[in-house]
Amino acid sequence: MTDDDPRIRELRAIRERARQGGGPERVARHHARGKLTARERLDVLLDAGSFSELEPFTTGVADESARFYGDGVVTGYGKIDGRTVYVYAQDFTVLGGSLGMAQAHKICRVMDLALSAGAPIIGLIDSGGARIQEGVRSLGGYGEIFRRNMQCSGVVPQISVMLGPCAGGASYSPAVTDVVIMVERRSYMFITGPDVIAAVTGEAIDVERLGGADVHMTLAGTSHLAAPDDRAALMLCRRVLSYLPSNNVENPPLAACDDDPLRADEELNRIVPLDPSIAYRMHDVIERVVDHNSWLELQPAWAMNAIVGLARIGGRSVGIVAQEPGVMAGVIDIDASDKIARFVRTCDCFNIPLVTFVDSPGFLPGIDQEHRGIIRHGAKVLYAYAEAAVPKISIVTRKAYGGAYIVMSSKLIGGDVNYAWPSAEVAVMGADGAVNLLYRDQIAAAPDPEAERVRLAREYERNYTNPYHAAAFGYFDDVIEPRETRARIAAALEALRDKSVVPPPRRHGNIPL
Repeated sequence: MTDDDPRIRELRAIRERARQGGGPERVARHHARGKLTARERLDVLLDAGSFSELEPFTTGVADESARFYGDGVVTGYGKIDGRTVYVYAQDFTVLGGSLGMAQAHKICRVMDLALSAGAPIIGLIDSGGARIQEGVRSLGGYGEIFRRNMQCSGVVPQISVMLGPCAGGASYSPAVTDVVIMVERRSYMFITGPDVIAAVTGEAIDVERLGGADVHMTLAGTSHLAAPDDRAALMLCRRVLSYLPSNNVENPPLAACDDDPLRADEELNRIVPLDPSIAYRMHDVIERVVDHNSWLELQPAWAMNAIVGLARIGGRSVGIVAQEPGVMAGVIDIDASDKIARFVRTCDCFNIPLVTFVDSPGFLPGIDQEHRGIIRHGAKVLYAYAEAAVPKISIVTRKAYGGAYIVMSSKLIGGDVNYAWPSAEVAVMGADGAVNLLYRDQIAAAPDPEAERVRLAREYERNYTNPYHAAAFGYFDDVIEPRETRARIAAALEALRDKSVVPPPRRHGNIPL
């Protein structure tokens, strides 16, 4: 066929119509809001020239005047850093990106292909929700997508990039994916919109304060990362994927590394204050241990007493879990428990070794926490670490009291390599609390009760809370200088590279959700 062949001209014309989405006027309005179109987003996300579209000529609604090629979603596959990924990008310029049966079919098809190919699935979400004129069929479409989310879970990475609205039941799909990235002041998620809330409860609120990026980054904990615009969000997606394998039977990609795995950082020897009541920044510890510029913190503004994120040590991907002693003294509360447990399970799904820095005085006491279920939520951390089959390395930097010591990747629940710094304190509780219980009468009878309490506390620390006491019983593999931490972790990662755990036969465990 030649360029003059009418069939070729027709094909090119239809393709051009499909590429225009909802038409030039709607695209112009979309751009005026500072948003990229679905196809422009794919151009940013994927390696240049790598995208192959699937089913571009699909149409959905029966009304001829409302039919658009592609039916409001662009689907296909391409590459990110040379690795194959499957993608769908909702097109808000076509019927507000609303989901009907044809759009649901296209999304489900690309998810099925991703699962069968063992490749990540990335959703670029920008939709007004279910297509009302298709009634229950649009709800059926969401059900089919949810079912595939569950089938893909723990098999291939699922990343949701929220680039516009996602309201109602549609928000459950990104909520069950592995990483959610939102755009500040442009994307939002909620189950019930402001109008319904006002009608039912009388509460007045706008979409940003109800379900914007700031809400999900600080209060709800649904979003892992936020970016100022579409382009930045898509680049974050590329970065996140660089730490993840393509599926659950592959190891994460090994990155080129010019940072010596044996590098010692003398500043680490000075980072923990001699006074245990003075805080320090665990973020500084993490950044000095991992490869330069490799630290990517997830959910940084939610449950800030806990730290989770991805990094590299010697070019190997690792998941970092820690407490931040500068926030609530690093105590573990309900939100911190959920944050840690979900991240540990995500890493375990995708063969990412876990490195845990422990500095916690325990679980947060209080009537509110007890009544809201701190036992149930804290048990999630215990369950997640005990279940995880990936290499697990922990370093106690200072406080590790009570249940917090046990659940944070201790040897008692299957930690592979466990180190302590000389500043570590391991006990049922801190020395002050312990002597108040053990020697209450002796302290009260002393000529100077406060001096006696301090003397007994120091004696308790020397005899019981220091790391050598725990190491004597084998609970630590070694007490190390802080400056050695990077080299010790790198050596442990290499030694545990081929770790294999065969779980007992069962359908699945019963995590206390």
